[in-house]
Amino acid sequence: MNSYVLTNMTWEEVEDALKTVKMAVIPIGAHEQHGPHMIESCDAVLATEMAKKIAERMHPHLIVTPTVNMGVSPHHMNFPGTISLKPDTLIAILRDMVRSLKHHGINKFLFLNAHGGNQSTLSVASTVLSEEEKAEVYYAKTTASAKESIQHFIHSPIFGHSCEREVSEALYLAPYLIRPDKLTSGDFCEGGRYKQLRPGKAIQGFYHYEEMTKNGCIGDATKASRELGEQIVTEATENIAQALRELLGLEVEMLN
Repeated sequence: MNSYVLTNMTWEEVEDALKTVKMAVIPIGAHEQHGPHMIESCDAVLATEMAKKIAERMHPHLIVTPTVNMGVSPHHMNFPGTISLKPDTLIAILRDMVRSLKHHGINKFLFLNAHGGNQSTLSVASTVLSEEEKAEVYYAKTTASAKESIQHFIHSPIFGHSCEREVSEALYLAPYLIRPDKLTSGDFCEGGRYKQLRPGKAIQGFYHYEEMTKNGCIGDATKASRELGEQIVTEATENIAQALRELLGLEVEMLN
């Protein structure tokens, strides 16, 4: 095996892997609308594929768990097909996963998240579960650390959902997520509260996505490319892997 992925392993293979595994990576996504050109499982699939990339880079020290394929998505609920968990439901699922894996001797966890709406809940989960379970619980957004690639190539003033970044990642990691003949840019609404509540503004708050975009997209997916996706994913994978090496003390082992 060039990576440990729990859903593809027998118990004997897991038992052997646990001799070297130092951390479990729990991919977390969502099931929600992604406009006309991405299917609704997008975030869950991207979280899964990113987790596998990181596990390959960190082999044999990581094991990837089953994906939590629904998330906190109330802002998308007025688009058909979206399924949303309450924050305490997501935390309860993660608590049970952490407890189960601790039973097998794993005490370090990374929640690898592909859905922005989960971030605040995962911050709380990291704090609560670290205390409750006496474990090390971390969280990361899949490609947020690819700052150089994003700054250089993404120029839409608002992006992050079914946009040139996310569609590029999908074209590289899982092209079946895309409807190529439907690629379009965000159909933004004039006015509305969203402009005052976006990240970086003085005040943050909840708004429904249809207050911002009529078609469920932001950014411009027509500018996406597989090459851009590969660059973003590669940069993010290495950044996360390097941070994990430091957290797990592997840098010291490598030097010795």
